[in-house]
Amino acid sequence: MSPAFSFIILTFNEEQHLPRLLNSIAQLNAPIFILDSGSTDDTLKIAESFGANVKYHPFENHPKQWDYALKNFEVQTPWIIGLDADQMVTPELLELLINFDDEAYHNVEGIYFNRKNIFKGKWIKHGGYYPKYQLKMFRYGIGYSDLNENMDHRFIVSGNTAIWKKGHILEENLKENEIRFWIDKHNRYSDLVANEEIERMLNLRKQTIKPKLFGHPYQRTAYLKSLWWKLPRFFRPFIYFSYRMTLQLGFLDGKTGILFHFLQGFWFRLIVDIKISEKLNQANKNG
Repeated sequence: MSPAFSFIILTFNEEQHLPRLLNSIAQLNAPIFILDSGSTDDTLKIAESFGANVKYHPFENHPKQWDYALKNFEVQTPWIIGLDADQMVTPELLELLINFDDEAYHNVEGIYFNRKNIFKGKWIKHGGYYPKYQLKMFRYGIGYSDLNENMDHRFIVSGNTAIWKKGHILEENLKENEIRFWIDKHNRYSDLVANEEIERMLNLRKQTIKPKLFGHPYQRTAYLKSLWWKLPRFFRPFIYFSYRMTLQLGFLDGKTGILFHFLQGFWFRLIVDIKISEKLNQANKNG
């Protein structure tokens, strides 16, 4: 019986994470495609040992890397599951995939998985981080990468979607246990987000997904983003962090969780606002 889905995974120096992910899906015997952006560790050897089909493409940002992957692998299955190398499929999600019946989803184009995010060994359960639904499974040739995003990558389908509330993707980047790595990574990300927001101010970039508070998960995200862009810079990180800590109960995540919410919900957002102002000031000086 031919599999209903294939996996596509992006990698760059993921020897620490890739075996964990590939072992979590090995029982499915599904085709695996890996797009690497120049790993210098044992990532490619690991991919080869699991029988993965590997291609190389230089990295610019996640949406463009996913766009290349979707257009350049010769996928033979009706469905694709797109995962990051630092994610794993939990046994409950594995069971759902084992029992997946394509006929039962004949009128569905995409499926949202529920994600659990782990930071420094701690499940971030509050502050708006759980449940967190991401469209990870979609019909080949129909789902595509949203190129109107500069950093956040998401897959889009135009038709019906389903949400799997049971079973999870477990996301834990072990490199982020070292705070220097987290800060360096998000410093790079802040440039992407700052540039993206400036382009939105100039109407050079628009949201692909229609904002809708009570729509599907990505429509809700688009709605909240549209509100965020209207808030005053420098003030909005304080609002967001306070909201996550109180109304979204972020304080219940304990010391490690509060550290995460501070870094991701305040520090990162403040750095983005500072860089937006710097870039706008520089543009004004240059005429």
